Amino acid sequence: MTDHGEEEARARLRERQGSGARYDSPAAPARDLLWARRGTAYFARKLNELPDSALDAPSRVPGWSRRHVVAHVGYHARSLARLAEAARNGMAEEVLAEPENQIEDVEFGATLPAHALRYLFQHSEVHLNVEWRDLNETGWKASVRALNGELVPVARTPWLRAREIWLRALDLDNKGSPADFPPDFADALRTDGLAI
Repeated sequence: MTDHGEEEARARLRERQGSGARYDSPAAPARDLLWARRGTAYFARKLNELPDSALDAPSRVPGWSRRHVVAHVGYHARSLARLAEAARNGMAEEVLAEPENQIEDVEFGATLPAHALRYLFQHSEVHLNVEWRDLNETGWKASVRALNGELVPVARTPWLRAREIWLRALDLDNKGSPADFPPDFADALRTDGLAI
């Protein structure tokens, strides 16, 4: 399909979806978003293959069960969503709206019932995607100071998520393999200095 044909197909899809549908800004890092979203689908598949009882088994991370990995992935998405939300609202720093209710400790998260742990992953992934889709060009160009003091370019958040979600899918220790990674993403990981 030509670029012109793809544009026509997108226009028809948007027409069918209507005015309430959300789309990424043209300023968004499309390739990195694609990797993050595909990685999320891959992680979800590997997680959904596991029965609740298997979440107690060890992961590939020393000292962590699979529960820890799922909690970490959920909290990571929440943090990135807050960065995107801050940028969308023109704020220079990540904030916790209700800090006393935002217990994002992996050890605590690992104690959640299995259904709550799965919900944490699902909800945080949806929230992050909504924040990315609501960012305009100005938001994508912003940098936000994270709670840990690091200044994070918002345009880098999809790469940070892609990297984390694909590697953590392997950490679930559920027959995930780097051979499942998109080849261009695997190349980008190596360029970023990560061995897979």
